Amino acid sequence: MAQPLTDDRRFTRNAGLALAAGFGLVLVALILVAMTYDNARRLNDRVEHTHRITDNLSQLILAVERNETATRGYLLSPAPLRIQTRRDALARIGPLLTDLRRQLADNPEQARRLDALRPLIREQVATTETLMGMALAGDFTGAQAEFGRRVLVRRIEDIRAEIGKMQAVEAELLRQRIARESGNRDILQAILLLTALLFMAVGVATYLLVRRYTSDLAAARDRLHLLNTDLEAAVAERTADLRRANEEIQRFAYIVSHDLRSPLVNVMGFTAELDSANWQIAGLIDRVEKENPDLLTPADRTAALEDLPEAVGFIRSSTQKMDRLINAILDLSRQGKRVLAPQELDMKEVLTDIAHSLDTLATERGAHFVVEEPLPTIRHDRLAIDQIFSNLMENATKYLVPGRPGVISVRGKLRGKRAIFEVQDNGRGIAPEDTERVFELFRRAGAQDQAGEGIGLANVRALAYRLGGTVSLRSALGEGSTFVVDLPVEFAEEGKIK
Repeated sequence: MAQPLTDDRRFTRNAGLALAAGFGLVLVALILVAMTYDNARRLNDRVEHTHRITDNLSQLILAVERNETATRGYLLSPAPLRIQTRRDALARIGPLLTDLRRQLADNPEQARRLDALRPLIREQVATTETLMGMALAGDFTGAQAEFGRRVLVRRIEDIRAEIGKMQAVEAELLRQRIARESGNRDILQAILLLTALLFMAVGVATYLLVRRYTSDLAAARDRLHLLNTDLEAAVAERTADLRRANEEIQRFAYIVSHDLRSPLVNVMGFTAELDSANWQIAGLIDRVEKENPDLLTPADRTAALEDLPEAVGFIRSSTQKMDRLINAILDLSRQGKRVLAPQELDMKEVLTDIAHSLDTLATERGAHFVVEEPLPTIRHDRLAIDQIFSNLMENATKYLVPGRPGVISVRGKLRGKRAIFEVQDNGRGIAPEDTERVFELFRRAGAQDQAGEGIGLANVRALAYRLGGTVSLRSALGEGSTFVVDLPVEFAEEGKIK
């Protein structure tokens, strides 16, 4: 019987480990993906940064060249459009240099190249300013001659060369960063692939674990079904044996009761004759005392007038008690043989009728009944139900606390397919060690100041069992007792508790 429990614990442990492994994989995958994503984001930022630098360098060389081209064009063919083009180019050079200085702050080598480039650009801008000043003053010939001399210096070529070097450096950085970004994507894909494979492995392991457990469970269920089938057959056989034994016991009790009654009747008859003879002996003693007192000794008088009547009285009380016990046994025997006849019972009507029948007795004992509503309707043997609740309600009137008005409450409720009834009193209560003993045959608890043979509650429990129910007791000394009758709503089979 310990193996299934061990298997359940092993399955629970393994399932917990698989679940923990799955959560661990998810956590590791999330951490790795977050780290890879953060690295990719930083690499992407660097790539975009390099693109911006490269674009600014291209815009810078374009602005420088437009400045020189617009100046040369104006010297050859003056036009307002060329002046505006030159102004736009000059307006862009300063901000481009500022942006590049900020963007290249993290690259000292490129920053030094930019610092070397700035004087060349300033010189080139200053030259075009001078030439444009001469042209705007009307000295086109001098401006053109000066332009020819300045061209020989090839300052624009130096600027192109420096910017070209910077662009080459940025191009190499861009290539490296794109390569790292590509490698990072490959790493991310590898992580995701590995995570997927691990998830598949955990899933397959979990599937195999659940499949094995399910197979074991199905096999255990089949074995349990087989055992239950065998058990049901064994129980049916045992029940039949018990029923036969019970019938034998009932027949035995009936026979014994009848056999005991015959000699008991004789004893009771002879006791009556002894009692009659006792009166005659008492009269004879009186005459002897009057006529010849010397014939009697004190011992003779005591034996005749005290011991003999006491012995006869003891015999009489004992035979009467035995007679009551035999009658009780006969009642139990007859109850066991009676065929139950289930019928629809309105328990409000049944319990109210019982309370009314016991009202006089309850009033004499200083108690009253309270039948609480609503009460469930059940289908059972009316006589058995009457005997159960009559016994419980009458018992509740017996064991009251002097000076405390007795209140016996009867209530009921449905719980699924069961009807639960309670008979509660505020009497003297029963000690915890006696709450089961009071249901035993010929057993009583507490002070024996009320008439009874200890049969009533045993009969109540036997009847409840025949109806497929149970009777239990909750009690506390000095506070009262509550008898709980648990019955199926509908009688199905004698003695079968559902």
